[in-house]
Amino acid sequence: MTMRSTNADYGAYTPSTSYTPSTSYSPTEIWQSGHATFYGDESGSETMGGACGYGNLHDSGYGFETAALSTVLFNNGNACGTCYEIKCVESKWCFTNAPSIKITATNLCPPNWYQASDAGGWCNPPRSHFDLSKPMFMKIAEWTAGIVPVSYRKVSCGRTGGIRFQFQGNPYWLLVSVINVGGDGDISQMWVKGTETDWVSMSRNWGASFQAFSKLGGQPLSFKLQNAAGQIVIAYNVCPTYWSNGLTYESNTNFY
Repeated sequence: MTMRSTNADYGAYTPSTSYTPSTSYSPTEIWQSGHATFYGDESGSETMGGACGYGNLHDSGYGFETAALSTVLFNNGNACGTCYEIKCVESKWCFTNAPSIKITATNLCPPNWYQASDAGGWCNPPRSHFDLSKPMFMKIAEWTAGIVPVSYRKVSCGRTGGIRFQFQGNPYWLLVSVINVGGDGDISQMWVKGTETDWVSMSRNWGASFQAFSKLGGQPLSFKLQNAAGQIVIAYNVCPTYWSNGLTYESNTNFY
């Protein structure tokens, strides 16, 4: 369940029942070389969840436009939420004049130390590799290829609405998954503040989930977030006094 927050009102918010992919992406880097494979089938069901902790990717707003990143690109979870533009290049399997695709990093493609990096260990360091959902792979190449060379670059993430915070934990330990982050898409540092506390630094638990070991129950909470570029946003009064675990609260701010 998701609740939308403002500075004074915590009305119920019902997410859309259908996923509409974002199209507002802006390039932020030059093209680089890598490779892409896919996992799962055309339903995309096997791509739900993942190491970033976003849960059901349709409910989280990412849909099929996702990828698992190789170890180097994943960067211990720091890349969760970042967006990439990818196009198939220099292969007979590439679709002629196929448009590029845009994806969000939602998972880790782990290394396979039992296979060479050029013979099955596609996500081994130091390779730059994207393991796409099959529906996205099929937009740029014949799926029977298995693996294709690609060009890729980071792009700005266009998101609708505010940053969302999914709560877990207890009154003395707060675990928050950060969803729907715009701009660069990543979160490098995060702080939480209750009406009875100063700003408390949070540590990365895994992926896009951050934790704080502090007494935070029974008070409205605000969050300060910083991305890798050093940009900061503050989401004030994200949740009400008696917030609940298992709920997702939506702020009225985002990186743009």
